[in-house]
Amino acid sequence: MSDPTQSRRIILTYEDYLSLPDDRNRYQILEGELAVAPSPSVRHQKVSRNLELVLFSHVKARHLGEILYAPVDIVLDDINIVVPDMVFVSKARESFIKDKKIAGSPDLIIEILSPSSLRYDRISKTQIYAKHGVEWYWIVDADHQTIEEYHLEDHAYKIAGTYERDALFCPQIFPELQIPLSQVWA
Repeated sequence: MSDPTQSRRIILTYEDYLSLPDDRNRYQILEGELAVAPSPSVRHQKVSRNLELVLFSHVKARHLGEILYAPVDIVLDDINIVVPDMVFVSKARESFIKDKKIAGSPDLIIEILSPSSLRYDRISKTQIYAKHGVEWYWIVDADHQTIEEYHLEDHAYKIAGTYERDALFCPQIFPELQIPLSQVWA
């Protein structure tokens, strides 16, 4: 016999997500549960902008696909709707890009850590992204000036490299690109 005092878990879906308020919070649904984060810090936004400029220039010049940055909804399935800081969608997956969302897994997701997102970015989202076949995942830590590059192998992420401070970051997903990290942290 079940305990009537035990609360039932409510599973949120994409339909629920669409009814959330349009305010300054960043809403996501992770495995059916609502995750809320405040607007990012100025430092976070500067790092995001600097990295986006480098990636956008590289991807556009070579006609590789699209670089998109937050806020953009990624609908991985009906109970996993994420709003990462940045994504790369290759030409082969451009059909995933719709008017108001990306419906499917991008090739690369980039998350820039914030105090409010640390647990989600390092644990929950890592598992969700792997489960949905996101091939590359970068975790950017602006405070410690590091980028961790992960590659999906056998349904789990393996560290491909950790790059710190003034290192030259040569992302494996973009073999011709060299990013002086000093430009990212500036």
